[in-house]
Amino acid sequence: MPRRSFSEPGTEDPLSFAVTERDASTLDMVRRALDCGDVMLAFQPVIAATTGDAAFHEGLIRILDQNGRIIPAAQFMSTVEVQELGREIDCAALRCGLGALARTPGLRLSVNMSARSIGYPKWTQILKRWLAKDETVGERLILEISEESAMQVPELVKTFMADLQDKGITFALDRFGAGRTSFRHLKEFYFDILKIDGGFVRDCDVDPDNQCILGALVTIGRQFDMFTVAEAVETKAEADFLSAAGIDCLQGFYYGAPQTKPEWLPPPGRAIEGRPTKRLA
Repeated sequence: MPRRSFSEPGTEDPLSFAVTERDASTLDMVRRALDCGDVMLAFQPVIAATTGDAAFHEGLIRILDQNGRIIPAAQFMSTVEVQELGREIDCAALRCGLGALARTPGLRLSVNMSARSIGYPKWTQILKRWLAKDETVGERLILEISEESAMQVPELVKTFMADLQDKGITFALDRFGAGRTSFRHLKEFYFDILKIDGGFVRDCDVDPDNQCILGALVTIGRQFDMFTVAEAVETKAEADFLSAAGIDCLQGFYYGAPQTKPEWLPPPGRAIEGRPTKRLA
């Protein structure tokens, strides 16, 4: 019998098979973590360029695998994003973030969400329930939506943001510059914060192309009255250039790695007194 080729109908090449198996394993890992409550946030400070103080923190979703290892979102979000599990991850991130805000009155926190979660009943119910319990939570919550995600359903995103404006919630456009935002939509959105993609931040102190792009992005932020944040800042030279270029806030490993148990965060069930929340501008 002739040997069958992997390219024949009904067969699958080894690489595709390996990718399918890996994705299935990832889905199982995330599903188990959600079922067991092995979900948490890692908190990374976002530093005001002028003062050096934390303007707010970003809560980055993490899960524990069955061996107790902390798994960052980068290792599973691309697989679960289009699944209902992606919506459940957004629900878990929101619940963790709102819980941290409730326990830490001085905290201002950003939480990531996908535009796909807009209108997801469980996500909406979590937000409404917490806003009803503590009206200050909305004033200290920042919802981050990536540029790529927002541009998939721009009209829905605009309606969603308009509906929540009276709750005091702040909105951040994440990874700006990496996607395909049309300036028409940018003008019509209600984003308060522009988070510049780390690809334009890397080596910005010596890369003239990135310097030119950053200058344009700063101008866009000012034109549309948006607070600018540079992501993925890793060196002092980058931080110094960004501050001089007029970026409002800086975020990255130069200022601190994400921590699941920062000193300032009380454990669940406890609250601490906090200083009045500082406004971003």
